[in-house]
Amino acid sequence: MTPATRQEVLGLYRRVLQIAKNWQSASGQIEETMREKEYIRNEARTLFRKNKNVTDPKLIKQCIEECEARIEIGLHYNIPYPRPIHLPPMGLAHKQGRTLRHQEKLRKISKPIYLKSHDEIS
Repeated sequence: MTPATRQEVLGLYRRVLQIAKNWQSASGQIEETMREKEYIRNEARTLFRKNKNVTDPKLIKQCIEECEARIEIGLHYNIPYPRPIHLPPMGLAHKQGRTLRHQEKLRKISKPIYLKSHDEIS
């Protein structure tokens, strides 16, 4: 990791922690606000620790883009959780075979960048 990339990652981490510190829930209830603040801190801690040994520049760039996307979506919609998406069910594929592999591949590439790591830790 280059020093510039390291500074960018640390800056993102500080930004997420600052957002968590100043977070207000949409409902305005203190309990919900505290729960959402804790979720933001835990999510950031988990994902940054999980990716701390990543050395591939392309993968680092992808992680940075995912973090920035989740920050912007969270601030825009005022929810800290990843926004749900609609992916069609895999009801047409057989339990094995080329059709199933093709549908799994399509589902994987159609997943938005801000949800790439969410299924791995949930």
